[in-house]
Amino acid sequence: MRKRINNRAWLMVLPVLFLVAMSAVIPLMTVVNYSVQDIFDDNNRVYVGLEWFIQIIRDPELHAALWRQILFSANVLAIEIPLGILIAKAMPRRGSVATGLLIFFAIPLLIPWNVVGTIWQIFARPDIGMAGMSLTSLGLDYNYTANPVDAWFTLVAMDVWHWTSLVVLLVFSGLRAIPEAYYEAAQIDGANRWQMFRHIELPRLKTVLGIAVLLRLMDSLMIYTEPFVLTGGGPGNSTTFLSQYLTRMAVGQFDLGPAAAFSLVYFIMILTLCWLFYSLISPAEEQTER
Repeated sequence: MRKRINNRAWLMVLPVLFLVAMSAVIPLMTVVNYSVQDIFDDNNRVYVGLEWFIQIIRDPELHAALWRQILFSANVLAIEIPLGILIAKAMPRRGSVATGLLIFFAIPLLIPWNVVGTIWQIFARPDIGMAGMSLTSLGLDYNYTANPVDAWFTLVAMDVWHWTSLVVLLVFSGLRAIPEAYYEAAQIDGANRWQMFRHIELPRLKTVLGIAVLLRLMDSLMIYTEPFVLTGGGPGNSTTFLSQYLTRMAVGQFDLGPAAAFSLVYFIMILTLCWLFYSLISPAEEQTER
């Protein structure tokens, strides 16, 4: 007798499909629709094809925001990944001290993004902020609201303070998963700490580090709230990134057509970068597992 297939289980998936459609598919289709139209009001719209895409691709302000975005992402990744590894390796693997440190490093991750921006906005002020006053007392002409270099330094420092903890927690969990027998065998062979890290820890942390880099890459490319609260994109446009430029175009100037086209380009750019990075790290992970 042929076994009867019960398809009623698919009914449990319908709420998920409905939520995905309402939260992702329908808004995405709306953006696609706006990106090929010139919208005057609710009743007057003109089909323009790829005109908005051509316009934003040729926009010099968009090019500048893109280079600032790439530079910021490269800076925070170059600092947070090595710093997170160093902190995780310096932590004890077990005991109450390790538990207390894990809680301590988890605190910044629990703070909302707008609160982080507000904290650093006060913390870095040269007149009343602890960090700002300390720098000015050393004779430095520090003012993140007027100097683009100071604004960049403050913004990178804020992101490092906020997100290095994520790398620390991921790397710490990866180190805890390495059996002690590997270290014992390395000690018997006379390996030093660098050789243990190079040949034992690093190969088994590739998956964890890949996840950490991928998460931080996506977050840094989409950063909006913290620089908006801290610097407002200034001084001038020195800290205006892609997300802020998009918001200014859509909300400030109300250019819905170009903003929709830019949103699609922005989405495809982030998706492509993350896919390329994932494609690069996947073969290395499979080779390590073998």
